[in-house]
Amino acid sequence: MTGTRLAGRIALVTGASKGIGRAVAKRYALEGATVIAIARNKKELLSLDDEITEATGQSAVLVDEDLTKYATIDQVGEALFKRYGKLDVVVGAAGMLGQLSPIGHIPPDIWDRVFALNLTANWRLLRSVDPLLRQSDAGRAIFVTCSQSSMPAAFWGAYGASKAALDQMIRIYAAEMVETNIKANLIDPGPVRSALRIKAFPGEDQETLRSPEDITNVFVDLADPANDKSGERVTIEN
Repeated sequence: MTGTRLAGRIALVTGASKGIGRAVAKRYALEGATVIAIARNKKELLSLDDEITEATGQSAVLVDEDLTKYATIDQVGEALFKRYGKLDVVVGAAGMLGQLSPIGHIPPDIWDRVFALNLTANWRLLRSVDPLLRQSDAGRAIFVTCSQSSMPAAFWGAYGASKAALDQMIRIYAAEMVETNIKANLIDPGPVRSALRIKAFPGEDQETLRSPEDITNVFVDLADPANDKSGERVTIEN
């Protein structure tokens, strides 16, 4: 699957070492984008880069860092400004499940870690790249959410609450961007094969679910300069 819809675009993808983030990073590269791939797992990032180089002849820019080390995010924004002067697309796909249990049973350190990655890191990311997105002729901000953010489910307290807060933050950002070229949206991917899904539903047959690669069309649609959606929560139906 190759194309030119993102030719010449600069796209940053978090959580790019596995799952949805990895699939989106590779798809963007196949669509012609220069990809900045961020994740903690250096080995998996190198593997991603090998796949991108083999498929496109171009390398990705790899950043093997922990997004909850917030100063790193600011450094990435500064480095992108110096190298490219802009950013066309940012995809926030990094996330963690934490612990599924009654709210009163969630250890404070796990609650804090879930919010640190699922919410605060995305705020720091937006804060860092907002000036770069404004320099694009069509800045696009896309963040991964989940069904539990809009339909509360028992035992999903930390994850669901962090994603609900993310939903609100991105919609607020979209409202703030109405007079600019920036469009900001959320994607609820639905059931997709992933390490997080296995942890949440350990008895589920993963082979019955879509692969991350199966859902990348929506990420390309929302990253396309022609996209005019903003402030929306796009659910990928089965």
